[in-house]
Amino acid sequence: MKDLEAIKGILPHRYPFLMIDRVLEVEAGTYCKALKNITANEEVFQGHFPQQAVFPES
Repeated sequence: MKDLEAIKGILPHRYPFLMIDRVLEVEAGTYCKALKNITANEEVFQGHFPQQAVFPES
């Protein structure tokens, strides 16, 4: 399992585009299972469907 600092050492992305908080599983060249903690204060929600915010799909 990789934490945020380890992830930053691998990916070039930074806030607000680093949308991974923790990596749970990795199979190189195949898939990655990760977590993103989402709060109502996320920048992607600002002005997005007031009263009915939707997080963009990946």
